[in-house]
Amino acid sequence: MHSGKRFGAREFINWTRRSIYALIVLAAIPTILYFLGWKFLSVPWQPIAIMGTAVAFIVGFKNNASYSRLWEARQIYGAIINDSRSFGYILRDSLTSKDPNKVKEMFLRHYAWLTALRFQLREPRVWENTGTAQFDEYAKKYEIPERVTKLDYELKNYLSETELQYILSKKNRATQLMASQSKELSEAYEKGEINDFQWTQINQQLVKFTDSQGKAERIKNFPYPRNFSSITTYLLLLFIVFVPFGLLKEFDKLGEGSAVEGLTIWFNIPFSLLVTWCFHTLDSVGEASVNPFEGSANDVPITQISRTIEIDMRDMLDETDLPPAITPKNNIVL
Repeated sequence: MHSGKRFGAREFINWTRRSIYALIVLAAIPTILYFLGWKFLSVPWQPIAIMGTAVAFIVGFKNNASYSRLWEARQIYGAIINDSRSFGYILRDSLTSKDPNKVKEMFLRHYAWLTALRFQLREPRVWENTGTAQFDEYAKKYEIPERVTKLDYELKNYLSETELQYILSKKNRATQLMASQSKELSEAYEKGEINDFQWTQINQQLVKFTDSQGKAERIKNFPYPRNFSSITTYLLLLFIVFVPFGLLKEFDKLGEGSAVEGLTIWFNIPFSLLVTWCFHTLDSVGEASVNPFEGSANDVPITQISRTIEIDMRDMLDETDLPPAITPKNNIVL
């Protein structure tokens, strides 16, 4: 997540510079050919304007859907924050007097669940954008923690060796960690360490965690529908290609009867570039937000949120050796 006041104009231009180079070439080719006498290349601008209207609608639809996916992902992790705090103090107040070691163990297992979940959500998918040159270059400004360290290294800080090996043998580690929490809770209930009401309260929190995990996995594993994504790309490409052709005659007529007659055609290049860059960049902004767990600068900061939860819960147990909070690097925090 970008935590600064705004993306700077220089950042935007640098981020889109590859597309700017291509758009300049696409605008320059018909302009040069028209200047050399290929007047037939000019096409009426009206049908292109109609196409632009359609492109604006579909790009706007895509950006709206992208923001909805991003905001839903943030709401999911907002719920995890609140439910984790509730889980922590309910568990502490219910079990500490009976078995403080079990409370500590279940707290640690919850940190492990947060860790396993964020590692699963950062796994790459073929439809994500972090492997493209445009996004990969910007990613040099920050580090994706889940790509720097390994899950087993992180989990050994929270789990015993036996449980660690058991969890690592499973496909969905986060699910199995929550299942272990449920098993531990049931054992405490059977031993009479917690009563019916306490068991119900804590179990409800585990259900909420499972529900939040499922919602996050749905966003992660179900991309923005490929039919909508593909038609947006194709229509945008057609519009970008035809814009310079539609403006040729307009800029050629601009200088009629003046000292610059015949030269105003060259205005076609910067103005075509401006129009097509706006549309292309709007589409790129939507594409940058459509996968909120991929590890881009526009992601939900699940690593920072997980660390915040761990600090809060350790504080509930009056621990003094708290892990440091994760701070932004170059205004980016993940």
